[in-house]
Amino acid sequence: MSAKALSRYVARNPDILSGEPIIKDTRTSVRAIVSLWRLGIMPEEILHHLPHLTLAQVFDALSFYLDHQTEINQYIEGNQVPDDLVHPAVKASLS
Repeated sequence: MSAKALSRYVARNPDILSGEPIIKDTRTSVRAIVSLWRLGIMPEEILHHLPHLTLAQVFDALSFYLDHQTEINQYIEGNQVPDDLVHPAVKASLS
């Protein structure tokens, strides 16, 4: 099945991440970009973490997020690692 365009660079393809919004022609979710941004990483710096993207794609993903926060926040929450599965050493480093 083909991707459905949601914006210039964001699409939804039922065969990729169960239809979660992604950057067109990639498997990179809007959720992944937003998660980095919410950690305080500037859009220009996100390119260091996801070098296959362009700055225009990153900004379009963030713009899409701002218009669809409830949906994307649900994807973010649904992809959190349960607390009981986080290794104690990781928990300690976050304290």
